Amino acid sequence: MAKEDQLQSLLRITREGATEEAPVEALDLGKRVRDLRKARKWTLEQAAQKAGLARSTLSKIENDQMSPTFEAVRKLAQGLGISVPQLFTPPKSDRVMARRAITRAGEGVAHPTATYEHEMLATDLRGKQMLPYRAIVRARRFDDFDGWVRHDGEEFLYVLSGVVEFYTEFYAPIKLRRGDSAYYDAAMGHNVITVSEDDAVILWVTSAA
Repeated sequence: MAKEDQLQSLLRITREGATEEAPVEALDLGKRVRDLRKARKWTLEQAAQKAGLARSTLSKIENDQMSPTFEAVRKLAQGLGISVPQLFTPPKSDRVMARRAITRAGEGVAHPTATYEHEMLATDLRGKQMLPYRAIVRARRFDDFDGWVRHDGEEFLYVLSGVVEFYTEFYAPIKLRRGDSAYYDAAMGHNVITVSEDDAVILWVTSAA
């Protein structure tokens, strides 16, 4: 396939990737290149040097005064640090979903278990990418659990009060105090027990993936 045919194929593939729900707008390549350059805070001269093109050539491309060859497109993409298909993919919409959920203290949805007393937060939002909840840690021995806790996604915990001992399948147990936090793969076995006089309290955030 000739290089110019490859360029046309890339444009066609980009447009065919559109759906009725998310149509792809006709791409203004000159504007796309200019926006990418300005996002990197590069002058026309700097961008031309990185792409290995003449400044005048880049200026003509940005101002739609010439149709770039496939080789020029390849150099542009390389200079911008992106792939050729990405160069022809319009940026996502700046539309803001503007979702918000307020959970007043003590108004979360209770979900008690033998080892934790969970308070689920932001429960009125559907399709969340994160699952936040506050937990009172009741467990005081590893044996209080029926084996390891495992689930999909990633997890973040932040100790709000007390002292906990954080057990993970592939690491030695570690004590975490108020203000300490941990981020980990939730598919790895993990358990938390309280080692302070009072039950510890944790803020947990789990990815929905």
